[in-house]
Amino acid sequence: MIIEKVINNNIVSVIDEEGREAVIMGRGLGFGTKPGAPVQESKIEKVFRIESPNLADQFQELLAHMPMEHVEVSGDIISYAKKHLKLRLNQSIYVTLTDHINFAITRLKQGIKLQNALLWEIRRFYTKEYEIGLYALDMIRKKLHVEMPEDEAGFIALHFVNAEYGTDIRDALKFPNLVKRILEIAQAELGIEFDETTLHYERFVTHVKFLLQRVYRNELLPNEEEELAEMMRTKYPREYTCSMRVAEYIEQETDCTLSGEEIMYLAIHIRRVTAAEE
Repeated sequence: MIIEKVINNNIVSVIDEEGREAVIMGRGLGFGTKPGAPVQESKIEKVFRIESPNLADQFQELLAHMPMEHVEVSGDIISYAKKHLKLRLNQSIYVTLTDHINFAITRLKQGIKLQNALLWEIRRFYTKEYEIGLYALDMIRKKLHVEMPEDEAGFIALHFVNAEYGTDIRDALKFPNLVKRILEIAQAELGIEFDETTLHYERFVTHVKFLLQRVYRNELLPNEEEELAEMMRTKYPREYTCSMRVAEYIEQETDCTLSGEEIMYLAIHIRRVTAAEE
C-alpha cells in the first residue's frame, strides 16, 4: 500500500494493491512519512474502505481532528453491528456515528447531558438498534472510561436506524413516534389492544417500519395487485378501512400518498393481527 495523504500522526489515506482508496489507522503510522511512501504494514490496526468519494472526504476531514481512541471505538461498534446483528448499513455510519460519539464525549466532559424524549419508543420499536446502543455504552465505558447515560444508547440506536434504512438522520428521529402513532390509530379504529407477544404483531411492526422507509426513500410499491386489493376491500372491510386511516395519517405527516398496493399490504398485516386477537 502506498500513502496518498497523511491525515495525522496515526491515520493515513492509501492506495492499495488493487488501486482502491482506503483509510488506515495505527499508532505512529503517519509520523515522519509523506505521500508516495510505502505503508509500514506492521503498524496497521484498522482499515476503513469507503466507496463514496464524498463520504471518504468527509471521513478523512473528521478523523484529522479527533482522538484515535474515539475512532477505534466507533469502528468496533459498527463491526459488532455488522457481525452479530447482521445489519446492512449505509457507509455514512462511519461519519455520523464517529462524529456523534466524539461530540457526545465532549458534551459529557463539559457536564452537558441531553435527555432523549424518544427513548421509550426506541427501546420498544427498534430493539436490535437499541441493543447496539447499549453495547456502545459498554464499549465506551471500558475503552474510554466515560460513563454515558442510557439516553445516549437511544441516540446511537437512531444513527443505526438511519444507516440501516438509508434515510436522513432527521427522518430517523421521526420514526419511533410515527410507528407508535400508527399502532395507536390501528387499535383505536379496530377497538382492540394488540398482543405484543405474538409473531403477527412483530411482523406488523416490522412491516410498518419498512413502509416508512419506503415513504422517506420515495420507493413505494406500484399498483400491480388490483384484484387482491378488491378482495381485501370486500372480504375484510374493517381492516381495509383501518389501513386507509393509517394511510391518511402517513400522508398528513409526510406529504406522501400511499399507493393502493401499500394500503392493501397494510390491510393484510392488520388482518393477521386481528385474527390472532379473535
